[in-house]
Amino acid sequence: MANQMFCFQCEQTAKSMGCTGGAGVCGKKADTANLQDELTDSLIALARTMDGKDRPEKADHLMVDGLFTTVTNVSFDNESLKGLEEEILRLVDEFNPVVESFDIHGMWLTEHEDIRSLKSLILFGLRGMAAYAHHARVLGYVDPKVNDFFFEGMRAVGSNLDADALLTLVLKLGEINLACMALLDQANTETYGTPVPTTVDLTIEKGPFIVITGHDLHDLKLLLEQTQGKGINIYTHGEMLPAHAYPQLKAYPHLKGNFGTAWQNQQKEFAEIPGPVLFTTNCLMPVRPSYADRVFTTSVVAYPEMVHIGEAKDFTPVIEKALELGGYSEDQSLTGINGGTQVTTGFGHGTVLSVADTVIDAVKGGDISHFFLVGGCDGARPGRNYYTDFVKQTPADSIILTLACGKYRFNDLDLGTIGGLPRIMDMGQCNDAYSAIQVAVALADAFGCGVNELPLSMVLSWYEQKAVCILLTLLYLGIKNIYLGPTLPAFISPGVLDLLVKNYNIHPTTTPEEDLQVILG
Repeated sequence: MANQMFCFQCEQTAKSMGCTGGAGVCGKKADTANLQDELTDSLIALARTMDGKDRPEKADHLMVDGLFTTVTNVSFDNESLKGLEEEILRLVDEFNPVVESFDIHGMWLTEHEDIRSLKSLILFGLRGMAAYAHHARVLGYVDPKVNDFFFEGMRAVGSNLDADALLTLVLKLGEINLACMALLDQANTETYGTPVPTTVDLTIEKGPFIVITGHDLHDLKLLLEQTQGKGINIYTHGEMLPAHAYPQLKAYPHLKGNFGTAWQNQQKEFAEIPGPVLFTTNCLMPVRPSYADRVFTTSVVAYPEMVHIGEAKDFTPVIEKALELGGYSEDQSLTGINGGTQVTTGFGHGTVLSVADTVIDAVKGGDISHFFLVGGCDGARPGRNYYTDFVKQTPADSIILTLACGKYRFNDLDLGTIGGLPRIMDMGQCNDAYSAIQVAVALADAFGCGVNELPLSMVLSWYEQKAVCILLTLLYLGIKNIYLGPTLPAFISPGVLDLLVKNYNIHPTTTPEEDLQVILG
């Protein structure tokens, strides 16, 4: 078993069916994949052990961090996975040493396809939601009902529940994830201020610098504090871009701009980079020798032989590497995928709703004909140019709301403005789907209709598990006619897909031309 794996949790899974054999498409080796399955088994044991008991806070932390660790592109390090599993099992033994075990690897291969599909939706959705709960917790924000559902959901994954009961839990997960995204939104805005529209430069100035990637704003704040006055500039990468819009983060003058484009381009863009890269969450790809001495990890992110910054969050090794490498000798004028030299961010619900009257008047006056939410997780599979082409072909009187890393396909385009508002509005990270939901609900209230009656279309890309929990939240809210691509999840069985199509009219993406014609009539 150590040399064989089965994994179908991400969009790039082999042949759109599942990664098997010795390694996954993400670069995860079979022994690592199997250790993550064993870690999942231990989390099910933990959930069973704590059923009906007064859980210690440590159990909640282990549950969240264990689930987060198994998100795609988080941990490639066997030793850290073993250590986390051992810690979980010690707690299980302390409370109930005879708890019944469960084999998740066996479930992938033997469970009835519809049951397996529904359990996969629950498990993968929990993994995505755990990332949001983790980020909120490090800022001191927790929600007991969110923590409770992690345990309820994991017991369900290891249960004999029928399809109807599992489907109920799938939609409940969507409900709880909405609460979890609201919690993280509250944590971020109360800690760092309400995001404001901000233009971010793509030029890298000469001199020492550090690139920080991932999603954890707390890690960025600590890095900014520790580098203050040291002559080191900080550049965001990937999902860290929206950090520039938070007042208490943008106040640091050495938070300069954004480096690189989409996360899946890192092996090329980080090659021989004269500065270190700090990974705070997922989106770590197998590290190549050309920049292996410059990669640092922290939190649950881990990769063999890379320097890991522990709980003390002392970033001295990163800082010393930045000073040693020295950065570029001259300013580097970099561009986005489409040649743009700047991108904007900061159009969260606080900003958009503050100009709601302007938006509503523009719709009523015919200046805005349609809203498109185009965003989600990016990836390397062919076909993702669909999203760039789709945005380029949207009507000139439409607004593009975007979020998550899928925006790197088009966020450097200049599509002009409508009524003083830019046509492309970056709402933030993937968890800021909460902002999009708040805007949609507010517009529906203003026009006296349901969200599904708005001139609003959602065209989403998915890659990993946070996209799964967001999709389940949208389904819980009853939102229909979502376009999803570039491929449908391999873990969705034909029976479950048929259910989603019938109840929610989910559309697989086809071509921009065909989909726009259907959307706009």
